[in-house]
Amino acid sequence: MGTASSLVSPGEVIEDAYGGEGGEACEIPVEVKPKARLLRSSFRRGPRVIGASFKSTGSVDLEYTAEYERLRKEYEIFRVSKNNEITSMQKKEAKLDEENKRLRAELQALQKTYQKILREKESALEAKYQAMERAATFEHDRDKVKRQFKIFRETKEKEIQDLLRAKRDLEAKLQQLQAQGIMVYDPDDSDDDDNHTTVTAAGTPCDYWGGGVLGSEPSMGSMMQLQQTFRGPEFAHSLCDVEGPFANVSRDDWDAAVASLLQVSPHVSQALWSNTVRCYLISTQETQAELDIFTQSYSPRLRSLCEGLGHFYLNVCFPEESAASYALERRQEMERSSVCVLLLKSSVTSCVLEDAEEAFVKNPDGHPLVLYLRTVEAHPLSGPTRQLLERVNAADKAAKVKVVDHGGSPEEGASMIYTQLEKVIKQVGLQTLWDEGREEDSGDVLWDLHDEQEQIEAYQQACSAAAQLGFQKYIDRLNDMVAAPPPTPPLLVSGGPGSGKSLLLSKWIELQQKHSPNTLFLYHFVGRPLSTSSEPVLIIKRLTVKLLQHFWSISGLSMDPSKILEEFPRWLERLSSRHQGNIIIIIDSIDQIQQAERHMKWLIDPLPVNVRVVVSVNVETCPQAWRLWPTLHLDPLNPREVKSVINTECLAADVKLTKDQDKKLERHCRSASTLNCVGVSLCVALCPSCRCAWSLEKTLEQCLLCQDTMSLYSLGLKVALDSLSTDGERHVMREMLCLVCASHNGVSESEVLAVFPDLGLPVLSSLLYTLQRLCIVGLGCGLIRFQHLQAAEAVRLEFMDGGTCSPAYREKLIHYFSQQLSQDRVTWRVADELPWLLQQQEDRAKLQLSLLNLFVSQNLYKRGHFSELLAYWQYVGKDKSSMATEYFDSLKHYEKSCESEDSMIRLGNLYETLGRFLKDLGLLSQAVAPLQRSLEIRETALDPDHPSVALSLHQLAGVYVQWRKYGNAEQFYKQALEISENAYGSDHACVARELDSLAMLYQKQNKYEQAEKLRKRSVRIRQKTARQKGHMYGFTLLRRRALQLEELTLGKDTADCAKTFNELGVLYYLQNNLEAAKVFLTRSLEMRQRVLGPDHPDCAQSLNNLAALHTERREYETAEDMYERALDIRKRALSPDHPSLAYTLKHLAMLYKRRGKLEKAVPLYELALDIREKSFGPKHPSVATALVNLAVLYCHLKKHSEALPLYEQALRVYEDSLGRSHPRVGETLKNLAVLSYEEGDFEKAAELYKRAMEIKEAEPSLVCGKAPSRHSSSGDTFSLRGPAPLPHAPR
Repeated sequence: MGTASSLVSPGEVIEDAYGGEGGEACEIPVEVKPKARLLRSSFRRGPRVIGASFKSTGSVDLEYTAEYERLRKEYEIFRVSKNNEITSMQKKEAKLDEENKRLRAELQALQKTYQKILREKESALEAKYQAMERAATFEHDRDKVKRQFKIFRETKEKEIQDLLRAKRDLEAKLQQLQAQGIMVYDPDDSDDDDNHTTVTAAGTPCDYWGGGVLGSEPSMGSMMQLQQTFRGPEFAHSLCDVEGPFANVSRDDWDAAVASLLQVSPHVSQALWSNTVRCYLISTQETQAELDIFTQSYSPRLRSLCEGLGHFYLNVCFPEESAASYALERRQEMERSSVCVLLLKSSVTSCVLEDAEEAFVKNPDGHPLVLYLRTVEAHPLSGPTRQLLERVNAADKAAKVKVVDHGGSPEEGASMIYTQLEKVIKQVGLQTLWDEGREEDSGDVLWDLHDEQEQIEAYQQACSAAAQLGFQKYIDRLNDMVAAPPPTPPLLVSGGPGSGKSLLLSKWIELQQKHSPNTLFLYHFVGRPLSTSSEPVLIIKRLTVKLLQHFWSISGLSMDPSKILEEFPRWLERLSSRHQGNIIIIIDSIDQIQQAERHMKWLIDPLPVNVRVVVSVNVETCPQAWRLWPTLHLDPLNPREVKSVINTECLAADVKLTKDQDKKLERHCRSASTLNCVGVSLCVALCPSCRCAWSLEKTLEQCLLCQDTMSLYSLGLKVALDSLSTDGERHVMREMLCLVCASHNGVSESEVLAVFPDLGLPVLSSLLYTLQRLCIVGLGCGLIRFQHLQAAEAVRLEFMDGGTCSPAYREKLIHYFSQQLSQDRVTWRVADELPWLLQQQEDRAKLQLSLLNLFVSQNLYKRGHFSELLAYWQYVGKDKSSMATEYFDSLKHYEKSCESEDSMIRLGNLYETLGRFLKDLGLLSQAVAPLQRSLEIRETALDPDHPSVALSLHQLAGVYVQWRKYGNAEQFYKQALEISENAYGSDHACVARELDSLAMLYQKQNKYEQAEKLRKRSVRIRQKTARQKGHMYGFTLLRRRALQLEELTLGKDTADCAKTFNELGVLYYLQNNLEAAKVFLTRSLEMRQRVLGPDHPDCAQSLNNLAALHTERREYETAEDMYERALDIRKRALSPDHPSLAYTLKHLAMLYKRRGKLEKAVPLYELALDIREKSFGPKHPSVATALVNLAVLYCHLKKHSEALPLYEQALRVYEDSLGRSHPRVGETLKNLAVLSYEEGDFEKAAELYKRAMEIKEAEPSLVCGKAPSRHSSSGDTFSLRGPAPLPHAPR
């Protein structure tokens, strides 16, 4: 029996055309249906019966085999199908992997595209917003220009109609006057601005051209130039001739005089300009009781007095037992002292004799002297004491020594010494100087005298450097930059640290002041990073105020930090157009300014035509955007310069090197890393003094191992430590240097003595002497500071672990200043240091508490540190409103403790300061309340008519002006004006301030006539007060400078002494003290004739100045004789084109013209013109001025045809050099208009006059324009109104 399965052998396969993929062979099962019996038998239970038949047994086996085969085949089929499925799925998986990779790549590309599109979208949105802002600004400016143009067009159309109408009227009037035979009175010529032309007809005065209405037949006097409203130093020469900063400065030009004083390095000792009152006490054992009582009981009073004036006070006393070991320090302290006090009884020691001889006998005029002599009958004077007193008396020829002869108790003697010292301190000028600064505070601009003095001292120290390097090539390059045609980008002076950039700029400024007195210099020397001198807002504010000082008024200056930075370029542009010379701005180490590139954006903008900017930077820290500017790079020193620096420093340090040592030092200093001024100077300074433990050979050996300036400074610190005798002194030196490094602006000597109570002044003086000799620290503005940034960095690395110890030292300073604050001693030092230190420590809570001390904030604000105060509050996290609330609460709390009258006055001042502060912040509504409260307190505590009440009214009015409540503001201003007039008189500067404010208010209300009347009255008051006191603190500086110069004039006859006499004469001339000026100028002339000979050019200078003084006194014959003698000397001694010869020619020609000797004046004017053309070139504005002067003279001589080409040539020069819209162009056009009118060409005259008026009206106006000065006009240009008659007799 077979089945279909028997046709296929096991294991074989049959090809199936319909089966698996690709012709794959498959097993085909054959279904067998078993018999039921067989199946049943196969599942039968029970044991198999032995002996069963073969047939039944074989059937069962066959059935099992068939079942097995079937199952096996099914399994094979299943396995194959699953394998096929797996293979298929693997292929699909591979395809999916490839697809996945492709999709991932596409996704990444899409993500990148998305990010790019997103960035482009953000950029587009930002550009859109910027474009919208620009569009809004443009629309605002467009509307503004439209309004201005509409007003301008309407005004000009009206003026044209008025001019045409005036022309017709005047022509008719001219014909009538000619028909009546009107005679023209032409008085003698004069140069005064107060001159006027008088046209008479039957005794009746007639209008003239200068008044805006054409008169009939104007005289030759009307050919004089019209009144000079705007003038600058180049066109405002004085009759006085003096070298240096006072050249060509008239007495009325106070601002230029003060600016020159601020820019010059005085030929006086540093002690006279120091910010510290140093009292040098010389005492014996017998007067030790008086000294102890004075030091303990009265020194704190003097310290409080000086601190109230913004100065330090320091007692300098070397104990008698140890004085011999401090010989060098005693000599240095005596030179730096402000006043010396000698306390004697009966006997003296050798050290006391040495000090007394030095101070009272050898140099009695070096500083004020006080001699305290305790006379006791039981102890007569010893021989040495008596001889000392006799020598002191013989040396005191001027009777300047203040003698205190006392026979009572030591307590009374100490009191008498205190009384004398108090008088001396006030006489030094500190009180006057500070009062002047406080008086200026009554205005709207706040000024910090300490910042200004810091800059003066920085400039002086740089100028006083002994090393003379090969700077001439750099100076020539700087001169070429100044002379280059505009526009000129800033010049970059670059070099490595210590390469001499500050020295170069200072020397260049000093030379420029001598050779270009008409150039206005504005300089700023940046100190350490994060110091006050590197604060950008304070720098720009200082430069703006210095610039505005030359233009009479600074009341328009904003206090808002952002506005100060924004408005400086506008002020520079507006005021440069008023200045006829160049304006040069020098900023040293500009890269040390905080965020310099952001805050100095104005440097990138085009500068005005006559403005030049010079900045210095370190090569490594120069911003990238500035590297495109013209650069002057300081090269390393050449061997000759190295040799010169070594010799100079060795001579100054009294160090003698052998030839071998000198050559070694020179070879070492020629390496690139040490080839700079500081490195070479430091190498020489490291050579030891007699007290140093190191030998000269060892020091030089260590120097030769140093490869850069930093390692030299590290060596210097080690040398300084080794020179000290005790571990305590070494510890104090380390701590002191670390405190200086951790402070904001440095620390004072008195602060060091307070922080280290066991430290005596002799030891401190010795430490400072050593550190100064090693070029590590110096004294500036009364503070101990590092001389160079590398010195500070060396201290930070050597003593402060790279700066990690700074917080600990800041905490020490915080503790000290907090103690001062708790004792209610809020000095400018506390206000400067404590908030800054707390900010550096990130202690916001304590910083807020210190700011809420009202006297700290008041000190910062009144010294002009508005931006600094605002930055502290922003750091604390307070906005303007919450800050105002905090101040209000503090003031209310403080008011509860105020009971006495003095405390109420201080409270009123605090309220006023808060009101002004809030007004400057723009919180006008909140500013009213404190100002109103200040007014109430002052009216109650003082008097309703007290000047302080006027100040409160003035500030309240200012708030209402900004609030546009003009009615209230006018009422307050008028009340303040009335109080000021009653308190000071009608001619006081405070009255002028109120008049200016009222004029501004009326101008805002379009009440131009009332505003003009008030402004004219204010100008007259300011002119008068300027002659008496000077602008800002100018008079005080002039007087202080005169006192300093007087100290130098006592001695032998020398050329320098004669020069000092001459300068004193000019200073007294500027102060309107003609008698004193005559005395000093005469002494200068006599001394020069004795020392130099009667034909020396310096004698001509003295003759020129005396002639100017006699001209001022209207002693014309004497003046003419002296001018002629001066001219004769200068013609023989100087080259034909020398500027000094031109000055004398000009003054003599002016005197000839004033006396009516016009024919003698013409050749002098022609010669002066020729000299100017040779000196400056034919296109210089000074040449154009000489052309105008000569043209005016020709007009007086009726030579109109010769005057016309001169006027036209001058006009071309002015237009080419100064621009077509410059005031000088307008003045020349007026003169041409007058000439055309007198020639009968009325249409041309009207056209020229119209153009001149357009130029004048287009000029930017300040709050108060500079008043005309009659001395100013006596220089390069004449007064362009008719002259006044010459007086018949001199005054």
